[in-house]
Amino acid sequence: MSDSIRYAFDRTAETYDRARRKLIPCFDEFYRAAVDLLPFAREREISVLDLGAGTGLMSAFVAYAYPRARIVMVDISNEMLEQARARFAAGGERFSFEVADYGEGRITGRYDAIISALSVHHLMNEKKQMVYAQAYEALNSDGIFINADQVSAESAELSRLSHERWLARTREIGASEPDVRAALDRMKFDRTATVAEQLEWLREIGFRDVGVAYRNLIFAVYSGIK
Repeated sequence: MSDSIRYAFDRTAETYDRARRKLIPCFDEFYRAAVDLLPFAREREISVLDLGAGTGLMSAFVAYAYPRARIVMVDISNEMLEQARARFAAGGERFSFEVADYGEGRITGRYDAIISALSVHHLMNEKKQMVYAQAYEALNSDGIFINADQVSAESAELSRLSHERWLARTREIGASEPDVRAALDRMKFDRTATVAEQLEWLREIGFRDVGVAYRNLIFAVYSGIK
């Protein structure tokens, strides 16, 4: 990623969560679809890596569903992770945080699940594939990779229409113009790919049971198992 992306998220860290439900019109279904993909018993102690964790929103959904989960949150923005640290302050050693650009480094450790929400789409396609390959290597056998992200449609025209419908929907449900402008500003750094492309990359790397669990407007949730 880049210093420009870090700056864009640093300066909106304190207000980022407030606007989520209105900037993601399908908020509940989107995050629920991601958590529902986790194939583990709820009482199991699982190890989870959250790439581009931001304020820890996705991790919070996982932590609620899996009260014994141990979660490592990685993000390029220290300001965003400060919000995550505050969110999980009472959680003790279950939660840890790392300021790092996962698009430039290596994934270390072993995990039962590697998750990401609204982050990977900032990477160039070759970087996406590199991260997916590293995730595969870092997963335990039968571990799962889940990405809940922004995606391109199957053509430039369909992508344009999806974006217009998303923007209209956010305003319909009451997103403020400052929040919309901040979201559009962050979108200048988007490098989205189609769902079909990304599913094929996952299969080529070796993931099995690759598929899409949810899609709505510019958002999709997809996964693969090692």
